[in-house]
Amino acid sequence: MIPKPDGSPPRVDAPTESHHDRESRGPLVLIGGACTPDGEALRSFIDLAREAGGPIVGITAASENPVKSAQLWRTDFRAAGVQNIEFPRVRRANDKLDRELAARIDDAGAVFLGGGNQVKLVAELSGTHAEASIKALAARGGVICGTSAGAAALTALTMAGGEIDEEGNLVEQYLGPGFGLLDFETIVDTHFSKRRRLQRLFVVIAGNPELLGLGIDEDTALIVRGHIGEVVGAGGVTFVDGRDSVRFDNADDLEKGRQLTLSHLRVGIVGTHYHLNLRDRELEVLVQGEASPHRRTPPFTVAQASD
Repeated sequence: MIPKPDGSPPRVDAPTESHHDRESRGPLVLIGGACTPDGEALRSFIDLAREAGGPIVGITAASENPVKSAQLWRTDFRAAGVQNIEFPRVRRANDKLDRELAARIDDAGAVFLGGGNQVKLVAELSGTHAEASIKALAARGGVICGTSAGAAALTALTMAGGEIDEEGNLVEQYLGPGFGLLDFETIVDTHFSKRRRLQRLFVVIAGNPELLGLGIDEDTALIVRGHIGEVVGAGGVTFVDGRDSVRFDNADDLEKGRQLTLSHLRVGIVGTHYHLNLRDRELEVLVQGEASPHRRTPPFTVAQASD
């Protein structure tokens, strides 16, 4: 875990809002990246934004080239039939631009956070008037969508690194503050199946077993209303839960060349149009106790198998 510049570990304040406040906030749309203009993931956000009314404000501050990224996103949204989206300039050090962006968000019905580097995005917006306006928009029922880095930044704790780079070197794992719009002690990883990031999420949860890891596939969205998330799009959402289940891990002893040893985690996959209860960390169909034709009962016990 990479510490803050002053050497202290990253700190995330506990949410202070009530259960009622969480349930009354506007929907969050977390997309796992690589969404297409005609895909159900992006379409779900567009439909919700139209219901909310007002323009959409797009923010591409996570990108290494925000201007080019804004141009590409504008083309994609136009292909999806959206004209009322604007991409204002973002510059943390410029108070005038910050206030102008905040004012646009105050008049908007939805905000879209593009991809790139989630650490860069949080650093650019954290503590600004624009961040306060984004949170106020969510509180009054507006729609907040993030794709790739934009989705990873929506939780109270965000992650980066922990993978092998192009030269074969391990990039140090980073855990630090996010925007805190999605709570329930969640942490989000994106491009999940495509980039084979299950191991990375295992390492994070092993070291922080109180967290609920959510791995979102590309062109796939988790639409969160209150404490329920619905999966739509081309893939699925993997959840990894270590709370009250991990029996052993060597996460604190990992060093270069040494593998994670861990037992055991609750791991599940939520497919299209199924719902995940984030509060109970389980499929909503199981939380409600509904009879399901898909529930499986083992055909034999271990004792029977040994006979």
